[in-house]
Amino acid sequence: MTTSAHSDHLAKVTSLLKSGQAAQVRELIDWLKIPSISTDPEYAKACRDAAQWASDHLGASGFQSSLRETGSKDSPGHPIVLAHAPGAPDYKGPHILFYGHYDVQPADPLELWNSPPFTPKLVDDPSGKDGPPRIIARGAVDDKGQVMMFLSAMRAWKEASGLAAGGVKMTVLLEGEEESGSVHLDSFIDANKAELGACKVCVISDTGMLDRGKPAITYGVRGLAYTEVILHGANQDLHSGMWGGKSPNPISELVKVLAQLWDKDRRITIPGFYDRVRPIAQSERDEWNKLGINPSEALKKIGFPPDANVGESGYSFTEREWARPTAELNGIHGGYTGKGAKTVIPSHASAKVSFRLVADQDPVEITKAFFKWCNDHTPPGCRWELIDHHGGNPATVKTDSPELAAAARAIERACGTRPALIKTGGSIPVAGSLKSKLGLETIFMGFGLDDDRVHSPNEKFELECLRMGTMSHAYLVDELLRM
Repeated sequence: MTTSAHSDHLAKVTSLLKSGQAAQVRELIDWLKIPSISTDPEYAKACRDAAQWASDHLGASGFQSSLRETGSKDSPGHPIVLAHAPGAPDYKGPHILFYGHYDVQPADPLELWNSPPFTPKLVDDPSGKDGPPRIIARGAVDDKGQVMMFLSAMRAWKEASGLAAGGVKMTVLLEGEEESGSVHLDSFIDANKAELGACKVCVISDTGMLDRGKPAITYGVRGLAYTEVILHGANQDLHSGMWGGKSPNPISELVKVLAQLWDKDRRITIPGFYDRVRPIAQSERDEWNKLGINPSEALKKIGFPPDANVGESGYSFTEREWARPTAELNGIHGGYTGKGAKTVIPSHASAKVSFRLVADQDPVEITKAFFKWCNDHTPPGCRWELIDHHGGNPATVKTDSPELAAAARAIERACGTRPALIKTGGSIPVAGSLKSKLGLETIFMGFGLDDDRVHSPNEKFELECLRMGTMSHAYLVDELLRM
């Protein structure tokens, strides 16, 4: 394909995307209506419907697309959408793997939503009084909206050139269990190594920008170890008047133990926890300082005053998110939590405890170390039940690859400004799996914002972010065709 043909096709692609923005939003709303909550078995059919929706969309854009089953007959998982574009005969660029996920987080607590989570609300007030134009729904930004950027770009290239992905050789993998631990992803990668291993680099659009109008490419994500600990006491709930003060209360004992996870400098006290943490290079510190991130402004957006800037001593606001590990209590439960009073000492209490990990930490090692720490801190008369829910490896990728340079050029052409190179505190386990199993580097080119309320009620995706991301993916195809 000649350079002039590239230019002709690109002009038509950009024209199609500009004139088709309203149709793109309608398509996204249709997809968002499907409650594809992967962690709840009641939504298994909805997950399959959401997968089929995406597969059909890819099929209409010229991809060879199908649903691939995961799990086993006795314990089935949610299907994976796997699609292929063969590439034009004269294509000499890299074989790209695009990864995204169609499943979403549960919408609870429902009473905190201003509109039903699976009845997408389009806020598009021309006066601007209601804030930036946006779509409000579960999955709006994580990750259906960001996958939609890619899908729309692929549709435009098919219409403009007649070729799937505009002639780029491409494989698409859309997962249905990202929000529930990706429990079947590693086995799927292992079983399809020949197919997936033919790719050279992965593109993932499940990350964010620095701020509105400030695009970014993420070169590092944290890993995750997610656990549940249950502390058992008596073999029955007890009357607090008869047994309080002379036997263990699992709630009291649990919170006293977990409070010891951090020292006075907010460092995690598990022995060996920091042994494999990769130090922050001074060059990274210098680059991050140039980004102009304002901790007070970031905290203000989520309702905190400036003095809420707390964390591990000796590290900045940004460093603590991008390059340091954390331990967090994500939920705690025990005893009576209903209306009114019930004076009970419960038989057990539980907590969800997660760890965000950085290169080169291993989630398996960290989980084992935490469970040993729990056993070493067992309150008298009590016993632990320790559950390893899931984990994922951290991933820090090369910043000097020709593919990343192509992505940076594409974003700059679409957005009019050079993307910053950043890290993120979130976790995308597939990146670690693709690196360890297939040797693939990942380019994270996402367009979310810090205030998109990811995993929270009233999740949103702003239409300008949708536009920027869609055009960036369209220009990426052009950049790849030129390589």
